[in-house]
Amino acid sequence: MIGLDTNVLLRFYLKDDAEQSPKAEHLLRSLTAEAPGWVALATILELIWVMKSKNRSERAEIADALELLLAQDVIVVEQSNVVMRAVRLFRSSKADFADCLIAESARTAGCTRTFTFDEIAARDLGMELIP
Repeated sequence: MIGLDTNVLLRFYLKDDAEQSPKAEHLLRSLTAEAPGWVALATILELIWVMKSKNRSERAEIADALELLLAQDVIVVEQSNVVMRAVRLFRSSKADFADCLIAESARTAGCTRTFTFDEIAARDLGMELIP
């Protein structure tokens, strides 16, 4: 298994660099189920941040990219079950993906409540506003 940094995934998805994008594509296409690529939660969050802020990707495009990544048998995503549930929340709410991931991570960890100052996270994700 090899780790994959955010910039490798970005070059593959965005195809925005004439030199690096083909290299990223070659690397990702060389992965196998026996020798997969590993993607950390931090990489997922950074990927989304760049897609949203720098590339101005829409929510649906971001969710589609994450689902495609999760569906690959040659990619291992850290806590993939939590990430998939967070993608579903992201699609069905107005909350940021990071908040969706926080909510799902807390549920998975057995938290009975997650406190926030974020009104959207409270409304859409079941977090509780701090009074």
